[in-house]
Amino acid sequence: MGPPSGSSAASSSAFAGEQPGSKPWYVVRPQPPESGWERVLELFRKDELNRYPEETVNICKATVTASIVGLVYGGIPGFRYAKKRYIEQSGAETYYNRLDAAQSAHRAAVRGFVRYGWRWSWRVAAFVAIFNTVSISLSAYRDKSSLSHFVAAGAITGGLFRFHLGLVGFTAGSIFGALLGVPAGGLVMAMQKLSGETFIEKRKRERRELYEQQLIEWNTSLSITESFSKEADDYIQEGTEK
Repeated sequence: MGPPSGSSAASSSAFAGEQPGSKPWYVVRPQPPESGWERVLELFRKDELNRYPEETVNICKATVTASIVGLVYGGIPGFRYAKKRYIEQSGAETYYNRLDAAQSAHRAAVRGFVRYGWRWSWRVAAFVAIFNTVSISLSAYRDKSSLSHFVAAGAITGGLFRFHLGLVGFTAGSIFGALLGVPAGGLVMAMQKLSGETFIEKRKRERRELYEQQLIEWNTSLSITESFSKEADDYIQEGTEK
């Protein structure tokens, strides 16, 4: 059998590696996220098990909870107000019986609950969603937890809610939101401290464990690839000698 052609040798050499001992180009070394934007994007990206990070799930849970609280907070007074107003304005109306009057008043009260409850529900839910998203994103970007992140998140959220009132409304909303962010941030940080680690510390630990696992898998793949490359080189060498 004659020596292999130049193209075959070149392709075999490229497949086996450009130089002996060099790492194959098709085995990519895992890299942990280094920039702040990469850490922020990680919050909204699914993992290998098609699951979102815990922080993103917590934002969704807090938003749903806030919408329910807002619905109850605005709906109960709206229920009472609508029922009372209906009774005051329907004194001259004629009903078939007492049950008919009670049902009419109840329907008016339910409409009041839905109307006023919805107004509070979406506002509270939007405030909580924006506040948590901004504060968590700032913490992930800077890779540390700080009370100033909650203050900034409160200022941004409050300013957005009063933006339609002009510069004065935007400024007043930002100040109110910043003041609200101080106790909210202090409470969240205190709860995280009581749990043993902040969410940033937990993210660092999980990121380090994931990187170490990926590094082990990468080294294993590299060893298998280098072993296969060595066998291919030996086979080519034997063919050349024959």
